[in-house]
Amino acid sequence: MYEALAVAFVAPVLSFVFGESTASSLGLAVVLSSIALGWNFIFNTLFERWEARQSVQGRSLARRLVHGIGFEGGLVVILVPVMALWLNTSLLNAFVANLGFLAFFFVYAIAFTWAFDRVFGLPESAEKHGEA
Repeated sequence: MYEALAVAFVAPVLSFVFGESTASSLGLAVVLSSIALGWNFIFNTLFERWEARQSVQGRSLARRLVHGIGFEGGLVVILVPVMALWLNTSLLNAFVANLGFLAFFFVYAIAFTWAFDRVFGLPESAEKHGEA
């Protein structure tokens, strides 16, 4: 669901901003989404290992912000070169385009993970243990 919305948002924006065909923009959006899915698995595995070792358990706003910044920051580093190559543009242009997506997805990722945790519960790494 998360990535379907990403593709639906990103493809038309890329098409409009870079004057790309719908097919090219949709293809790029699917590639970016696939990369994001892989990064999501890797980042969340590492984050939850780190989180499990913390003395304070649970997911505070500060921890959610750290998660969002870490995830989106890593994603920018990975996606900018891909966008630049696909769109035949400079890294700077791809970075600027990615900043707009970053602003949207930073807020969206935090809200989505909060809602996900509410519906499905926290992972074991974030559960509060030993409280009376």
